[in-house]
Amino acid sequence: MQNQTRIVIENVLPQLDHGHFAIKRIVGQKVQVTADVFTDGHDVIACCVRYKHEKDKKWQEIRMNPTNNDAWTAEFKVEKQGFYAYFVEGWVDYALNWQHGTARKIQDKQHVKSELLEGAEYINGVLKLADATEREYLKKVTQAFTFEAHYDLALEMVMSIELTAIFKKYPILHIENKSLELQVYVDRKKALFSTWYEFFPRSASEVAGQHGTFKDCERLLPRVAAMGFDTLYFPPIHPIGEVNRKGKNNATNAQTGDVGSPWGIGSHHGGHKATHIELGSIEDFKSLVKKAQELGIEVAMDYALQAAPDHPYVKDFPQWFKWRPDGTVQYAENPPKKYQDIQPIYFESTDWKNLWKELLDVALFWIEQCNIKVYRVDNPHTKPFYFWGWLIAEIKKIHPDVLFLAEAFTRPKIMNELAKQGFSQSYTYFTWRNSKQELTDYVNELTQTEQKEYYRPNFWPNTPDINPFALQSGNENIHLQKYFLAATLSSSVGIYGPIFEYRIASPMAPGKEEYLNSEKYEFFTWDWSIQNKLTTLITRINFLRKEHASLQQTNNIVFCDTNNDQIMAYYKFDDDRQNETLMVVSLDPFNTSTALVRLPMKALGNRPVELTDLITGNSYYWDKEFNYVELPPELPFHLFKIHR
Repeated sequence: MQNQTRIVIENVLPQLDHGHFAIKRIVGQKVQVTADVFTDGHDVIACCVRYKHEKDKKWQEIRMNPTNNDAWTAEFKVEKQGFYAYFVEGWVDYALNWQHGTARKIQDKQHVKSELLEGAEYINGVLKLADATEREYLKKVTQAFTFEAHYDLALEMVMSIELTAIFKKYPILHIENKSLELQVYVDRKKALFSTWYEFFPRSASEVAGQHGTFKDCERLLPRVAAMGFDTLYFPPIHPIGEVNRKGKNNATNAQTGDVGSPWGIGSHHGGHKATHIELGSIEDFKSLVKKAQELGIEVAMDYALQAAPDHPYVKDFPQWFKWRPDGTVQYAENPPKKYQDIQPIYFESTDWKNLWKELLDVALFWIEQCNIKVYRVDNPHTKPFYFWGWLIAEIKKIHPDVLFLAEAFTRPKIMNELAKQGFSQSYTYFTWRNSKQELTDYVNELTQTEQKEYYRPNFWPNTPDINPFALQSGNENIHLQKYFLAATLSSSVGIYGPIFEYRIASPMAPGKEEYLNSEKYEFFTWDWSIQNKLTTLITRINFLRKEHASLQQTNNIVFCDTNNDQIMAYYKFDDDRQNETLMVVSLDPFNTSTALVRLPMKALGNRPVELTDLITGNSYYWDKEFNYVELPPELPFHLFKIHR
């Protein structure tokens, strides 16, 4: 039989899939909880949110406030990494109900002697909970309630602020009701705010035609730091398979000297727990990671769960691969792309428990040997979702600082499921969103729907796999525009360089979003000393992101109306509204664009604002709702700081 209660609690938010998954926050953020709470009749009710960290013994409580139509709200702050639990509890508040009813009778000039005696009983119920000062006050109230001579004083005390506060502080719960217990997972700040730079370590050498090493990468660390990047991501650093190795431009047959794709992992030199012999030793890699950390950079490793045909796994654990009747293994495919140099791992193997354990050991190996705290995960959507939920949870138990970026450009529900399973960040469709309407709709989907509770977007204008049509002209203004949009719409951003900042964008073939002479299949010798307009402005934008809290989060965004579809504007603010910025960007790379930008006047307190363009240093005073802007294609954006 159901427990007796009169309180109904419905529509508790935020929650994911009826509490099956945890919502996400970072340390210091708040969880805004809403719920519909009501009862039969006209009794006064109350409710609260109870919450605690997984390692705390006691629940903390914060009272909810009514809004409208039986909706209630409250918020709590998460202070530590790990899981928090929270739920809503509601009850009929008989003490407040008595206080409210008695006050109405007093206003109606009714004699309330009996009601005062009833009130004294409620006071007795909280006396043992009150502190010394409160007890002293309550004794005076009780005395007034129980002696006829103090009747007039008692009437004044019925609705005293002090008595109301004590009743609220020490509610007597009777036939209360509780919602389902929900969870929030709290990460460190980098899960929300990060600035990524990717390059191939084998292209780091200063000597033409010579394979780069980890030592060469150390030489480039100051450049990465000077441009304001805090995360350096390397494609796989493991031995590259020699069987079915790919040649230049994804050629099926490699020629002598071809170095192959780093994602074809494993050879007679080792597998996922080894480094490529030409890059250097694990000790060399450990040194690189340490020196990067000294410059404020975390090295992100590629976690790619696949094997070249000559990976040691294929010989030692053949049961982890699906063999065809003719004794071969079907190579990996992502139509129309084919990967003859890669054998997919067979996750439906009867030996799946040992397989999962080994893959967990691989991740833990680099975490514990080299202090790796960030993984970019290759094609996670081609492996079971529940494997990821298990693996990430197992790692977080002992290494809560470790973060995972899901490289999954696939169907929306699949991308969302990976985020729910625990991925800290996710690649997005930003790469292909170019028009004002496309960008606005997509960012609103990410920030104004349920996705804001669990999907942390990382905006990349390009990757080694994706040379988007928008960049293939090599036009400098388009590159400026795309980086500015990525870095100010999302709190996490990344580029693959130096391809991006050097505007190397020739496609492999017309109609293909792949790079000609892709670094995936060969290495290059770059002149890393080149400074240009792009490197200068990328650096400026990156450091402005570090200085302004409104740019270190994604969800607090309001798009502003403009009368030109080639100009978009958006206002961002931090949670406490202590830092506010306004971005205006032209989407026309060839012509000067003008528009009237409509300020979000209500959010700005319906007052004029002073603006400083943090790119140029120019200041403005906008005292109207609509304000004129003019943007040349050579500098197609304003990044305004709003001064109150």
